[in-house]
Amino acid sequence: MILYHGSNLIIDKPRLISQNRFLDFGFGFYTTTNKIQATSFAEKVYRRKKEGKKQVSIYEVNEETLFSECFSLLFDLPDEKWLDFVSQNRSGNYDGECYDVIYGPVANDDVYTTFTLYQAGTLTKAQTLEALKIKKLYNQMVFASEKALSYLKFIGTVPEEEL
Repeated sequence: MILYHGSNLIIDKPRLISQNRFLDFGFGFYTTTNKIQATSFAEKVYRRKKEGKKQVSIYEVNEETLFSECFSLLFDLPDEKWLDFVSQNRSGNYDGECYDVIYGPVANDDVYTTFTLYQAGTLTKAQTLEALKIKKLYNQMVFASEKALSYLKFIGTVPEEEL
């Protein structure tokens, strides 16, 4: 499986660093199989930090080995279990299992409003899940332990003309 990570730097040796905000799948090194999504994230990071330049690092991982040898949580769809997990992480209230790797849909900018309305109590869980069915959701794979990161192999960067 090929994975991408968007940033303002080339990340040839991924590592776990403290985060200053609560993210969908909690603490970890975030990647995606979608180059467009990673490029968009690189743009956001570059604009926010105002240093470096847009960079998309490329990695390879054998997902069969990764998922069989690491404690993994996999979401196929944005279902009730996914919604609860993401909501708890984004609010900083997740206190469940600690996974090595987590894979599933990302609540990207396109679904942010729907997700915010749910967290505010404006939409019910059923309404939120129904609204998410019509959205095009990208994916994310989060490496949340050093063990999981050891399976990730840096293979290069997306050429500047493709960013």
